[in-house]
Amino acid sequence: MLSGKGFKKVFNVSGGIKAWKSKTAIGPQDLGLDLFSGKESCKDVLKVAYSLEQGLREFYVDMEEKAVKFSVKDLFGKLADIEVKHQMSIYLAYTDISGEDVDKQSFEDMVEKKALEGGLSTNEYLGLFKSDLDSEADVISLAMSIEAQALDLYQRVSGKIDDKDSQKIINQIANEEKAHLASLGKLLDSL
Repeated sequence: MLSGKGFKKVFNVSGGIKAWKSKTAIGPQDLGLDLFSGKESCKDVLKVAYSLEQGLREFYVDMEEKAVKFSVKDLFGKLADIEVKHQMSIYLAYTDISGEDVDKQSFEDMVEKKALEGGLSTNEYLGLFKSDLDSEADVISLAMSIEAQALDLYQRVSGKIDDKDSQKIINQIANEEKAHLASLGKLLDSL
């Protein structure tokens, strides 16, 4: 199943998920699905996705301001910049799909603020993961957890969306989340 989704290294764990001792996606199976009705057009999917990216960017900016250690401040700044790039790709996809000549600010005004990626709020993530925000490794692990939650959400939403074009967009966004996870993994390995 995972190799069919593009994962290159897949390991079987003897004993299945019950034997797994590391982190897994958290929350009920319908976590975050309330952000999508299943009837969204491509444009609506992109607006919700943009909102989730915006929420995460704001979280990273807020954490950058609160961090004491310079290297952690810098890391949160880089993570926020990555979300800006992802937002830009979503905005450009919106203008391409919609055919509308809408500037970025007008697009942002159309976007309803919903939650962070993955469907949880800032405080819910911090409460669940209890990361040491003075540790680069913990910050990257937190970011990876959020990206994994987002990937999980987008994959679940893909099965809920009726419109095939909207489903395709959700799958493209999910693939970007996989790329984010890979980049974060390399960053963690470099520490």
